[in-house]
Amino acid sequence: MSERYDFVDMAETGAAAVRTAFANQMLYCRANDAPITARVVAALGALLDKPASEFARRIADWKGAPLADALPLRAAGGIHALHLSGTAHELAPIYADAEDINDAAIVAGVVARHEAVLLPWLDGPPQTNEAGRSSNFIAAMLWLADRGLPPRFDCLEIGSSAGINLMIDRYHYDLGGVQVGPQPGAMAFTPDWRGDHPPQHAMAFAGLKGCDVAPVDLSDPAQALRLKAYIWPEHHIRFARMEAAIAAATEEPPHLIRANAADFVEAELARPQAAGTTRVLMHSIVWQYVPADQQARVTAAIEAAGARATAERPLAWIALEANRTVHHHELVVRHWPGGEAPRKLGHAHAHGAWIEWLG
Repeated sequence: MSERYDFVDMAETGAAAVRTAFANQMLYCRANDAPITARVVAALGALLDKPASEFARRIADWKGAPLADALPLRAAGGIHALHLSGTAHELAPIYADAEDINDAAIVAGVVARHEAVLLPWLDGPPQTNEAGRSSNFIAAMLWLADRGLPPRFDCLEIGSSAGINLMIDRYHYDLGGVQVGPQPGAMAFTPDWRGDHPPQHAMAFAGLKGCDVAPVDLSDPAQALRLKAYIWPEHHIRFARMEAAIAAATEEPPHLIRANAADFVEAELARPQAAGTTRVLMHSIVWQYVPADQQARVTAAIEAAGARATAERPLAWIALEANRTVHHHELVVRHWPGGEAPRKLGHAHAHGAWIEWLG
C-alpha cells in the first residue's frame, strides 16, 4: 500500500474509493501509534485483491462512501471483537504484534470461518467514544469563561455513542497544572500539555445531554463488548477508562437519547435557556460521519440561535475534529454574541494523550 495519504472527497464512492479508504486508514493508524490496528486494516484491505467471501465482496462493492462510512473501522471492529471474545484464537499472534507471520492469510481464514458473525459489523457505524477527548471540551470551556461567558454550562453533544463524555462533570482534569473537577473523580486525565496552560476558572454544569443514532448502553455486557472492539488494542489505558466509564454509567446513566444530529440540535436549541448559563454544542471525531444535509441543518440551527444569543444567554460551539489536510485534530470554538468566527484553540491527539494549546 502507498506510504502517503491519497486525498479523496469524503463522499466519493466506488471500488477505487474503497481501496483508498483502507490504505489511508492503515497510514492513519500508524501515525496515531496503532501499528496492530494498521496490520489488521492492511490484512482486510488485501481481501479486496480477490474477494473470495461475501464479507469481502460486500466491502469491495460498497455502495456508500467508504471514508464517510468508516468502512475499514467497521470491518476491523468485527475482527477485534472475535479476538476479545476468544472466538478466533488464530488472531492472537497479530494482536501480540508478532513478527514473521502472514497477517493476510490469518485474517482471510478468520473471515472464512466466522463470516456470519462478521457481516453484521458492516451494518452500522463504528462507535469511537473516548473519555480522553473531554479534556479538550473542558479547556475550551475555561477559555470561554475567560472571554466573559457565564461559567455555568448547559451542554449538548451529538454523536455521543455511550455518553462517556456526557459524564465530564464526574472526572478530574490536570490541564497544564490547572485543576478542574472532583478529586479523585470517576476518571482522572493529565494529558501531555504543550504550550501555555489554559485560564483558571471555577465552572459548573447546568445540564449534560446527548444524542446518537445508535446509542450504546454500557450496562449491557454485549453492547459494552462492542464498544471495546472499536478501541485500538495498542491503547491499553483506553480499556481501563472504558471499565471506569462502565462503572460510572451503571451507577448513574448519562442523559442520552436516540436521535440524529440535526433533529436533536434543532429541538434542543428551541428550548428556553436559563439566564446566567452558556449553552454549548460539542462533538468530537463525529462531524465527518454526519451526512452533509444534517451538517447544513445543524450549522443553520446554531447560527440562527447564535443570532438570538445575549450576554446573559450566550451560545458556544466546541468541535474537536480531524483536519484531513494536515492530518491532525483541531479544537475549534465559535461563540455568540461576539465570537462568531471560528477560533482554533489547539491541536490534540485523537484519544487525549496530548494537547497543544494555542488559546
